[in-house]
Formats: sequence, C-alpha cells, structure tokens
Amino acid sequence: MSNHPTVDKAHPPAPQIRIPATYLRGGTSKGVFFRLHDLPLAAQQPGAARDALLLRVIGSPDPYGKQIDGMGGATSSTSKAVIVSRSQRPGHDVDYLFGQVAIDSAFVDWSGNCGNLSAAVGPFAIAGGLLPADRIPDHGVCTVRIWQANIGKTIVAHVPITGGRVQETGAFELDGVTFPAAEVALEFLDPADDSGDGEGGGAMFPTGQLVDELVVPGVGRLRATLINAGIPTIFVNAADLGYTGTELQDAVNGDPEALVRFEAIRAHGAVRMGLIQHVSEACRRQHTPKVTFVAPPQSYRASSGKAVQAHDVDLLVRALSMGKLHHAMMGTAAVAIGTAAAIPGTLVNLAAGGGARDAVRFGHPSGTLRVGAQAECRDGQWRVTKALMSRSARVLMEGWVRVPGDCFGEH
Repeated sequence: MSNHPTVDKAHPPAPQIRIPATYLRGGTSKGVFFRLHDLPLAAQQPGAARDALLLRVIGSPDPYGKQIDGMGGATSSTSKAVIVSRSQRPGHDVDYLFGQVAIDSAFVDWSGNCGNLSAAVGPFAIAGGLLPADRIPDHGVCTVRIWQANIGKTIVAHVPITGGRVQETGAFELDGVTFPAAEVALEFLDPADDSGDGEGGGAMFPTGQLVDELVVPGVGRLRATLINAGIPTIFVNAADLGYTGTELQDAVNGDPEALVRFEAIRAHGAVRMGLIQHVSEACRRQHTPKVTFVAPPQSYRASSGKAVQAHDVDLLVRALSMGKLHHAMMGTAAVAIGTAAAIPGTLVNLAAGGGARDAVRFGHPSGTLRVGAQAECRDGQWRVTKALMSRSARVLMEGWVRVPGDCFGEH
C-alpha cells in the first residue's frame, strides 16, 4: 500500500492562478484591494463569478469560523474586499466598490460602504497608477475624489505625499490601531441617503421622525433614531437595554442571548427603515443596517488599558457589525454618529447633552474618535452637506493572491 497521494491523471485539479492584489489597513479595518482591470475577465462584472472569487480569496465560507485558507482575519473588520477603477464619472478620479465577505456563509454583502477602508482607497489609487502623474505633487497633499459605488456618494481623500509617493508613516494616532501612521483626512460629501422621499419627506430619517418607537419581540418597546447617513444605522439608548455604554467586546459577544436580541433589533429596524420587506430577509443583508447604543459620558478603561475620562468625550457609543460588537468604530457608523449628533433631538444628540454642534468626540471600546458634520435645516428638513474625520492607511503586503483556477467558474 503506497503512502503517496493519488492523482487523477485524466481529470487533474485546476492549478492555482495568481491575481495582482494589495493587502491594506485602512483605519481600524484590513482588506484585500484589487484594480478592476487586474481581475479575471469573469470577475470584472458584478455577479456570481466575482462573489465566488472574493469568497475564495478571503477564505469563506468557513464552518470553523477562522478563514485559515484565505486572507480574511475571521472578524467583520478583516473580512473585506475592495475593487478600484478609474472613474468615468465627471469630477471623480476613481470608483470604489466595497464587499463585506461573510465568514461562515457563501455571501458577499454589497449593500454599504466601509468608512475605514475609504482611507486606503486614495493611497491605493495613487500607488496603483490610477491617477494621472501630473496630479501627484512632489511634496504636499494629493486630493483624490472617490465615487463610492455601493451607495452612490462622493468621498474626498486628502493623501500626504513625500518625494512623489504616498507618505504612509507619521505621528497620527488612531485608537484601535497599535502604531501611528500618516493622517488621511476624509470628507464624506452629502452623506445622507437621498434615494427616496420616505414618510415625512426626507430619506435621511426614513420614517420622517428623529425618534421612533420600535416594538421588537423578545426585547420590548425601544426608542430609536433611524438614520441613513454614511450607512443605515439604528441608534438606541444603552440604558434601555440594560447597558451603561462602557461595555467592551466580551460583555456583548460573550452573551449569545444578547446577540440574538441585537439581531432582532436590527431586523425590525431594517423593516421600519424600508431596507427590507420582512424580518426574514435580514440574513441576506448582514452589512446594513448597523445597530449602535449610546449613553452620556462616563469614565471607563478601553480595551488597550487606556483610561478614557468622562470629561474627554461628549458621549459613549458602542456598535455592532456583522452580528458582533465592533472592537472600535466603523468609519461609516462614525459618519452616522456625527450627522445624528449635529441634529438636535436625536438620541445621539441628546446623549451628548443636546443643542447645536458641528463636531462630537465619542468613546468607543478602543478609545475615542472625533467626527465633524455640517448640518442645516431648510423648510423643516435637515440636510448634512459633509461629514469629516481623519484616519490612516498603510500597505501591509503587495504582490499576488493565489486561488484555484476553477473556484469562480473558469479553468
């Protein structure tokens, strides 16, 4: 009996292919970035082939929940893929498409943006030759106008340049990221959803109300602010759920019953926001909406051990992503926080003390984050012209990813 593996010579398995790719950190997330034209032809168009390819690259679906056989890191923050291309849209440099790859199921969610990885799109586009060379200064800042194709919005990234190349190292510190790096300032223009009218006349608040009442089986009646800004987000009060707002990941993620309740809130909120027709559809829209809970300031110790003092923040916010409490804060949720904080009467604004404001600093599990928003009320309708925040980005590895040549339908 031979110990050597057998090979079916008549039907040998497809060899691996390699695809140019870059592994980048953007904000508190990591993802695999591709230029559209580098993808295999079948994956250059939306559809089953593209999804199958990205699933295999990231290592999903993985019943073990580890993504050992792929580039994913088995968390919502590290199971991500990005496709960037030159833009044909006037006034924009590149198109940016984001895919949130499920860990334990064969599903790529294209329903929203990743605000953290948005910080890496400009640097990737510059380094990848997607901008004209004459647009890149020898020293200074290169402004990259990005069309966020998932949600149809413009993001302006201000990328530092040294010696004609992206400056990645620096002294900018971001809670949730271990090492400092260069600061990338981001402007999210007109971040509220304007795709429909909604009840009450404005899609930023899809029900037309700043605060709604949600009736969630197994949870009860909850006051909630439902907002489409940055990403569809459901805000509830921490106290209404028995929380203080100082919780770290284990307090929520280690409680299976709590996760079930949060998913029920998310599903019923999604129906109320008009994102789905029935709660049963929520499992096919995992990336959106986000569920967050807010509380007035109080002191706590962040996951790194850093002390966050009550007087250093305006409010506390905890957010769930892909069914788990996030280790820091999603960038798109930060846009929603800044937007809601700027509008008097929302639960976010009230937790921050109420009144008008154009910026807010909030505490999250890894520390603090400041986000600004410019809001105005015209004819009884609120509009936010832009939200602003700073992140950082860094190339972790570049070269090629390898996948079996038949994993997406081609040989």
